[in-house]
Order: sequence, then C-alpha cells, then structure tokens
Amino acid sequence: MKPLEQLVRKNIWSLAPYSSARDEYSGKEAHVFLDANENPYNAPYNRYPDPLQRELKAMLEKVKGVPSDMIFLGNGSDEAIDLAYRVFCEPGRDNVVAIEPTYGMYKVCADINDVEYRRVLLDEHFGFEADRLLAACDEHTKLIWICSPNNPTGNSLSREEMLKVVERFQGIVIVDEAYIDFASQMSMRQELAKHENLIILQTMSKAWGSAAIRLGMAFASQEIVAIYNKVKYPYNVNLLTQQQAIEMLKDPFEVDKMVKVLLGERTLLMQAFKELPSCEEVYPTDANFFLARMTDAQKIYNYLVDLGIIVRNRTKVQLCKNCLRITIGTRTENQELLAALRQYE
Repeated sequence: MKPLEQLVRKNIWSLAPYSSARDEYSGKEAHVFLDANENPYNAPYNRYPDPLQRELKAMLEKVKGVPSDMIFLGNGSDEAIDLAYRVFCEPGRDNVVAIEPTYGMYKVCADINDVEYRRVLLDEHFGFEADRLLAACDEHTKLIWICSPNNPTGNSLSREEMLKVVERFQGIVIVDEAYIDFASQMSMRQELAKHENLIILQTMSKAWGSAAIRLGMAFASQEIVAIYNKVKYPYNVNLLTQQQAIEMLKDPFEVDKMVKVLLGERTLLMQAFKELPSCEEVYPTDANFFLARMTDAQKIYNYLVDLGIIVRNRTKVQLCKNCLRITIGTRTENQELLAALRQYE
C-alpha cells in the first residue's frame, strides 16, 4: 500500500474540518447548552445529535468486534461509498476498478464525482480472478470495489482472491458486505488489523430489517475513519436513527432469528422456482435474494407488476439477460408470487 497521504486528495489531507458546537467541549460534562443556537424547548428533538455517534459505536464495537475508532457511520452505505470518491479520487484524473455486474451506486457515485469507472466482467459462474482486476489498474487507480455476497448475483466471492487483491493493490480496496449476515462465509472484518488499505461496508438495512433508518457502517483503520469524519457533514446521522439502531443492537439475537427464518424461506422458494416452466435456471446465493433466469424476464416482470407483485428485472445488466432478482419475503408473500407464476402462460 502507498502511504495514506499519497492516496488521499491533497485538499482533503490538509482540510480543516468544520468544528461543531458539540465537538468543542468534548470530554467535559455539561447541562446548560447555549452554544448551538438551538430552541431550548421540545426536548429531545431540539438538540443536535452526537456528531460522532459515540453511544451507538460503543454498542457496535461489542456486536461487530471492531474498535469504536475504526467505525464510521453514515446515512446508509451510500454515504460511505460517495465519501470514498471525495476522499481519495481526484476528479477528472483518477479512476476506480470494479467487478461487473455489481451494485449500481459505485458507478453512479463515480459519475457524480467525475471519476473514470473501469468494469471487469465476472466469469460465467459470477466469479472473479484477482489478476484480472489488478490488470485493469494503473498509476491513477485509487479504489477497487468488491461486493460479496454480490448484488445482483447473490454469490459470495472467493476470499482467497479478495485477499490477493488487498495484498497486491497499492490503493484502497472496499469490500461491500451488505448481505454478509445471510452468508456462511465469514466477514472480512478480521482482516482489518492486517491490511490498512481495506475498508469494509455493512448496513442495518438488510438482516437488521432497518432500511428505513438509513444507517450504513464502514470499518477501516483509525486513520481512514478520521479522514472520513473530517469530510462528512457534521450531523450526518440523526437522533431518531441513532436511537432506533441502539434499540436494535440491544438484542442482536432477534436478528439471528429473522435471518434463520429468511434462509429457510429462501430454500423453499428457490426449490419451487426450479419447478416452474417459466424458470430456466436458479443461481446459487448467499444473500436474502436469488437470481433466476426466466424464459422472458420482461414479459414476466410486466405480468407480475399488473398483479401488484414487484420483483427486480435485471435483464439489461451484463451476464443477467432474462434474469429476475427475487427478494425473500414472508411465507405469504412468497406463496402469492409462486401462485401467480404457476398461472403464467
């Protein structure tokens, strides 16, 4: 890995961050707050939230096994994705490399930040080789994006190949683990202590059943997290989000129960799909969704929409022609989907 100072944009490295009212007395106890121009009435919503989410991070440290100062929290994972470009990539000069197909926000954020986005196509089994990703890099490649389990394909990528990329790439490797709680493969969080160029993304949106609160997590070195905190907006995670996340984290075993139920439903739904005349192939998955190749994805998608059943049509995505992405729902929702497809002609 190159020295971090060489990877971070010069203006970001020297940036003097905004100092919020709540930062300036850090470490002291206070009970009279006349510093932030807040309305003194309508507690607790009249006060700005903790800009560094200390209580929430302390709970995440216990659940995730990552020190608090190695955790960045954002408005969904999308904030952490966008910040990677703003921190590391010089617009109009630098580039990033990503597997293809994968989560679309990596490309959207590249376009917003005027950064070249280089795709490396997965193989016919949706796998990848480290050598091919690295071959797409040059001296201006700052980031490599890897999503595992991958979206929309659902499969976990080779841990061995991911580690090869991390060990050999001179820039930052970002592994998006939004669906890791549904996978048998272990998280890459354990590798953070060995690899300072690694950033792991996770979220409360999937297994934790909390997409509405918009809380994303980035696990990285203390130095990278400190830079993220310089660049983020001062109060990027609101009080309601912090409170709800803390409530969820009080009983992580409830999440394990939800995941177990969803994995059972996934097995049943995938098996039923294999028996549908309209389904040609069901791909292996480690997520709370699976990819199915259909006889005519667009026609079937339209048919389901007319019935008020929404799946994701991925037929225009590379390697996914005639594929629908099916999220695992409740038993009732899954049965309604199957009943509709069994009547499809």
